[in-house]
Amino acid sequence: MRVTAFVALVRKDLLVFFSDSRSVIVSFAVPIIIGAFIGSLTNEMGNTSNKPLRVKVAIADLDSSNVSKAVVADAQADSNLAVSLADAATARTQVQKGTVVAAVIVPSGFGDSASRAFFQGSSVQKPQLSVLVDPSRALEAGMVRGILAQHVMQSVAQSAFSGQSLAKLADNGLAEIDKSNMPPDQKRLLREMLNSVQRFYNQNPSASSGRGTGGLFSMPYTVREEEVTAGKKVPYNGYAHAFAGMGIQFLLFAMLNAGIELLLERQRGLWKRLRSAPISRYGLLAAKWASGTIISLMTLLVSFGAAMVMFKVRIEGSVVGFLAVAIACSMMAATFGMLVAAIGRTPATARGVSSLAVLVMVMVGGAWFPTFLFPKWIQQLTVIVPVRWAVDGLDATTWRGLPLSSAVMPTLVLCGFALLFGLITLTRFRWEEA
Repeated sequence: MRVTAFVALVRKDLLVFFSDSRSVIVSFAVPIIIGAFIGSLTNEMGNTSNKPLRVKVAIADLDSSNVSKAVVADAQADSNLAVSLADAATARTQVQKGTVVAAVIVPSGFGDSASRAFFQGSSVQKPQLSVLVDPSRALEAGMVRGILAQHVMQSVAQSAFSGQSLAKLADNGLAEIDKSNMPPDQKRLLREMLNSVQRFYNQNPSASSGRGTGGLFSMPYTVREEEVTAGKKVPYNGYAHAFAGMGIQFLLFAMLNAGIELLLERQRGLWKRLRSAPISRYGLLAAKWASGTIISLMTLLVSFGAAMVMFKVRIEGSVVGFLAVAIACSMMAATFGMLVAAIGRTPATARGVSSLAVLVMVMVGGAWFPTFLFPKWIQQLTVIVPVRWAVDGLDATTWRGLPLSSAVMPTLVLCGFALLFGLITLTRFRWEEA
């Protein structure tokens, strides 16, 4: 293989690429525009640590006890919730229409039943809160359940440990002691303890009124939330992930089109003239692969360059690791385009099937949505999708700020996919004219 012929073929492909203005726009401008749009959404979601979420919730209090009123008051005071009061039917309608994320229906008798269940556990029937949720907003609904559990637990505990509840518990306990079969010495100890509780509240009437703990009972801990990124003063930048996903998607589409062009060249008889050059068959494929890798790498680097200039995306981790993942991803994309040309029979058929394959890879690989949103079996399946490794590698070296070691595995896996696609291309490529 002569180097001059190889370089000439690569140069020809690059000139053809840049001579098509639509191809240049699709490859460079479109991923920047879409990446900016998706990044604006994910970046806003990722920077809410100092902003109240204000999730809309409706509460129907059918109990009106001290406990239920305390739950409602605590929920209304919570900065993460926007609470509105409604009857049960209205609350259900609001959820159905999507006006609120969730509705909580507190049944009649909830306060007394919850206080008894707090001490007696499984020996009594526990009251049931009805939580109506909008299934399209499951993440927000899950947050509402967690916040609600905190307020209910705090209100019930305050009521259960109030003077009235403990005094009543002591009276009931003394009445039940004689009916029990426990040994006399244990009965004596229990009587002494319960009599002490009665004497305390008889001598301190103020302790047995209302919420006797005086508001001292509360959750035994607070939560300090910290975003873990490249450093304590480095905020999460959602544009980094968005541009990684969109950049990979569009370089795959660019190489898909390159594969279709190979099929068209064969249909038009251009293969005969190309094969007349002083270069072997494998040299010809190598030139196509090299030009595809260069175009893919330019597409990815231009996308990230725009993200750095316009949206302050930075390579917080290893620069060498970032370049290694970018180059390996470009090699994988180039061999994917050649694979399309190798197994495709006609340009039309190859375009339809390969477009579907690209869309599935970018969707399952986490370029569009975080992989944790997928079912568990799909999450396990993503390890065989090259896009997943490319996105993880670029994320690791940008906003996560991880060292070079974090890029080693994604780079090796992407090179493995490139090798696999290349071997299939060599064994399946049809050299005869169509």
